[in-house]
Amino acid sequence: MTDQRRVNIGKQHPASYKALIALSTAAEESAAAAGLDPLLIELVKIRTSQINGCAFCLRMHTRDALKKGESTDRLAVLPAWAETGYFSEIERGALRLAEAIARVSDGHVSDSDYAAAAAVLSDDQVSAVAWLSTVMNAFNRVAITSRYPVDGH
Repeated sequence: MTDQRRVNIGKQHPASYKALIALSTAAEESAAAAGLDPLLIELVKIRTSQINGCAFCLRMHTRDALKKGESTDRLAVLPAWAETGYFSEIERGALRLAEAIARVSDGHVSDSDYAAAAAVLSDDQVSAVAWLSTVMNAFNRVAITSRYPVDGH
């Protein structure tokens, strides 16, 4: 990280940032209405932020997940979720889809990733996970571009 000053794009164009917040709220409401567990919603946000390397969002959503009752063990192994027995089939499907969306530049969302998610998630849940990941990707880019500060406090 450098000391170069960055424009906080959320403050520079608050209407755009407010629209992103509104989209985030709508995505979370849709996820809840689709029956996704609040902890899974946080895991999708955290995993997306891990892939994007967004320290600000990682700190925020890890804290949120812990407050909601997520275990430190599951958070610790989240980057390697596929190699563990910590996550349910629904969680695994959602995480696989969220990862594919975050890594869309690596070759789009493959049919196999989509099918794996669709095999365990309802259409409403697939859509909800996709929107959660899409919104989180946008927030990651805002925080990273603006270099939101993350210190040891």
